[in-house]
Amino acid sequence: MRNIRPREERAMMGRTALAILCACSLMASATGDALAAFPDRPIRFILSHPPGGSADVIARLMQPKLEKLLGQPLIIENRAGAGGVIAMDALSKSKPDGYTIGLGASGALATSIALGDPVSYDPVKDFTPIAAVSAQPFILAAPDSFAGKTVADVIAMEKRGEPKLTMGHGGAIMHLTAALFNYAAKLNITLVTYKGTGPVVTDLLGAHIPLGIIDMPSGESALNAGKIKPIAISSLERYDVLPNVPTFAESGLKDFEAVGWLGVVAPAGLAPDVLATLNKAFATVLRDPEVLARFRSFSSRPMTTDPKEFGAFITSEIRKWTAVVEAANLRQKSQ
Repeated sequence: MRNIRPREERAMMGRTALAILCACSLMASATGDALAAFPDRPIRFILSHPPGGSADVIARLMQPKLEKLLGQPLIIENRAGAGGVIAMDALSKSKPDGYTIGLGASGALATSIALGDPVSYDPVKDFTPIAAVSAQPFILAAPDSFAGKTVADVIAMEKRGEPKLTMGHGGAIMHLTAALFNYAAKLNITLVTYKGTGPVVTDLLGAHIPLGIIDMPSGESALNAGKIKPIAISSLERYDVLPNVPTFAESGLKDFEAVGWLGVVAPAGLAPDVLATLNKAFATVLRDPEVLARFRSFSSRPMTTDPKEFGAFITSEIRKWTAVVEAANLRQKSQ
């Protein structure tokens, strides 16, 4: 009789332990299912550009394709302003759970930092790179009547001081591209700021300025008509739209590269499995023929979709533009 109670207690303890083990197993399974289920609700996609622009069009072209791959709605939120800084500031303060991501550009993620603009975030420390999206090179162009045909001709003219050269540009990244040309070639061409690239093209057409940094969307018709001539392209490789135009690097300025670019980032601290899911979806969409065709229509080209390579690219862009800004004393002038 004295052994009955201990046996009952041991049996009860065994049943309790089994119940605890089952509960723990169920909790672990539920946790695993939750992680594997990402995403299980809509994803917020913050854009640093206004509706209707090329970046917005590209994002909305990718949207249904990403939704199909991820199985959840992708809610686009345009938060333009301050060169994209407003959008990236909001993104940097979001929870790093994969449910808030953003499409940033070279301005907010690199050149603003180089110029010393007031920003509340560090592009390297406060974001997780997901995938670069596209890049657009710039063109050093001149009126058809301009005597020079090559970068070497322009350098020789500036060294002689005859004729007096000026170079027009519109926008911060094109300003920096012009400054990079001066810096890399050890020139002192006077830079003239315009309110947009269109007016630069107009003044090139009228031969009111000898040189200009332009993009293909603004200058395409004038270039195709032979009314202005391209001297060099700012990408590392030749541009398929202008295959006969050499790069600055080919023209003697080693490693010269200046492009406007877009990339997808998330707040810092994104879980590796969530990053892998998002990266796989974007990488798949960025190989889609329809998306690539739209890139070509904007004179853009795809970039790397590897997160580590994209992160290294952002770091290299900040370093490059910081060196240019300091050499040209642009930070002081911009404040």
